[in-house]
Amino acid sequence: MKLKKVLALSLAAVMAFSVVGCGGGNADTTTPGTTETTETTETTETTETTDNSAGAADTDPAESAPAENTASAGELNYTSIVLGESYTDITTSIKWLSHRTDLIESGAIANYIAAFNEMYPNITVEVEGITNYADDALLRLSAGDWGDIMMIPSVDKNLLSEYFVPYGSLSDMDKVVRFANNWMYNDIVYGVASTGNAQGIVYNKAVFEAAGVTSIPKTPDEFIAALQAIKDNTDAIPLYTNYAAGWTMGAWDAYIGGSATGSAKFMNQELLHSKDPFKDYGDGTHAYAVYKILYDAVANGLTEDDYMTTDWEGCKGQINNGQIGCMVLGSWAFSQMVEAGDHGDDIGYMSFPITVGGKQYASAGPDYNYGINVNASDDNKAAAMVFVKWMTEKSGFSFNEGGVPIDVNGEYPELYSAFEGIDFVADEPALAGEEDFLNELNAESEININAGGDSKIQQIVEHASNGDMTFDEIMADWNERWSDAQEVIGVEVNQ
Repeated sequence: MKLKKVLALSLAAVMAFSVVGCGGGNADTTTPGTTETTETTETTETTETTDNSAGAADTDPAESAPAENTASAGELNYTSIVLGESYTDITTSIKWLSHRTDLIESGAIANYIAAFNEMYPNITVEVEGITNYADDALLRLSAGDWGDIMMIPSVDKNLLSEYFVPYGSLSDMDKVVRFANNWMYNDIVYGVASTGNAQGIVYNKAVFEAAGVTSIPKTPDEFIAALQAIKDNTDAIPLYTNYAAGWTMGAWDAYIGGSATGSAKFMNQELLHSKDPFKDYGDGTHAYAVYKILYDAVANGLTEDDYMTTDWEGCKGQINNGQIGCMVLGSWAFSQMVEAGDHGDDIGYMSFPITVGGKQYASAGPDYNYGINVNASDDNKAAAMVFVKWMTEKSGFSFNEGGVPIDVNGEYPELYSAFEGIDFVADEPALAGEEDFLNELNAESEININAGGDSKIQQIVEHASNGDMTFDEIMADWNERWSDAQEVIGVEVNQ
């Protein structure tokens, strides 16, 4: 059902709508469940596209007719596909490499494919699930052994055209899908998100109530106090780290942008040029405040007794039945926790406990994106793009997963009603000429923000538990590594 309450969704230039105000009350807002109608902003001139990606991007959907049923790589364009009319004569089999092993095992993916085949009975979709997706998918990508559709792993954006089919230009794509700039290079879009995530905390409402926590924490101090109340008044683990899974810890990086600063420019523009971005800003904001919550929770005994024994699959049932108070995970996790037991009504989703200038914000961004193999046959490319568009517009996948809808006309799940009055902030893209800076800084510093940087988050848990390194010492080390990387790469630093 569509929400009746207004949530402010500041999607900024990521969808080429009006630019978001960074932290003030002037941000353009959008009501979930409706289509953005603000005019596009004027953009600066971009560099030319590479030869192997320009063809499809030049197609103007306003001038072109629906795609014929004969696949042609030159004509293939996401916005020109009309589901149920385009490419209906194709008979082929495509393979999809997916990270959603849980949905494969439950049969949910098979149900989606069966529904797709009601519209396209001659396109067979085979799916392969990978548990350690972030690492194994990169190996499969480099080897070329992955099929026709994959969820794009962490690759350098300047290599996108070597691996993936372009869906179209950013100016076309951001009219029909959210987060179109996520896997975009030189204004060409190579990925369509499977669903969108708001960044917050999944929690057990009954546990918080039993602990005497009557209001959602809005600052780091309030959140740590709530965890302490859970420890003092219940038998539940206040905060479950999910240390052993590894990849789950990388979720903490997702909060240092919009959630911690209120700025849509921070992640891809301001961070690159910041001097000592991990310093203490003194007001409970920015990256320092985000990571310190984890350090303090572990140091104060507000997490599981042995972080080495955490169990990702097991934690779902534990939070459902009240053995865990909360976990720091994107909104994608909400539906999994609801469905993990008989107490789904106890599961809630709250904003991350940081307040910027008296207001709260929530980072919003895409989950894994569908990428289509540039080396597939023309028929398979077309079939794959039809399937991606069907999953985006017709399947209900994003809604069912509790996600921010990718189709701009999609509906928001009810869980977002808890975010009333909170602005969702989507990261603006890097400035022209700086598209590779974050990748280069990550690689040089080995901090790897939003790029498989779970090991550094695990180290926070380790140092906090062992007491062998203070939090300020950890942040000082990160600042030094970041500054050194800026110098090596030649990034201008704003003092």
